[in-house]
Amino acid sequence: MSDKRAFQPLLIGQGLTVLPPEEQVPAGRTPLWMERGAFGSGEHETTRNCLEIIEQLELKKTDRVLDLGSGTGILSIAALLFGAGKAWCVDIEPDAIESCRRNSSLNRVNSQIVHCCGTLDALQETNFDIGLANIYGDILLLVADDLARRIRPGGKLLLSGILWEYNFDVRNRYQNLGYELLENRMHSEFSTILLQRKPV
Repeated sequence: MSDKRAFQPLLIGQGLTVLPPEEQVPAGRTPLWMERGAFGSGEHETTRNCLEIIEQLELKKTDRVLDLGSGTGILSIAALLFGAGKAWCVDIEPDAIESCRRNSSLNRVNSQIVHCCGTLDALQETNFDIGLANIYGDILLLVADDLARRIRPGGKLLLSGILWEYNFDVRNRYQNLGYELLENRMHSEFSTILLQRKPV
């Protein structure tokens, strides 16, 4: 469901600003527009850290992005704004899919997004260049086999929403599935992990 609180523009990373449509964009910043009332507009520490890392990924127009538990679409929209070519947004909640549609339209990237309402196993596509999943650690463990195989060798996987108590288990599980740990950020309660799939 939507959170109707207003939010103030958020300066994130080196050049990203998350803001509602009627706000003025600060000079020299890349705007990421989010509808007022969108739950998941960049305020949470896990979202902010994911956005900071996405900005640093050096994305290309050929990059295909998988966003699992996409919610408002903020992470995949950011990836597209920073240069990726196409994203698949997967969420089990119809309200989240509709929110993602509205926000992707605000940012003029809706034509680059495939919206998928359902679970990961309903998605046919594989060989993604980038995987994004800002969901709970126990869910990341449950979907690990399926999620890990969908990223191409050399592709990156950005996982967040992981409580400290799950951090080791999540890291260990994906490393055992053929991933190398690139970054492990510990926040006040949660953590964010960036991994890269090893070449076959």
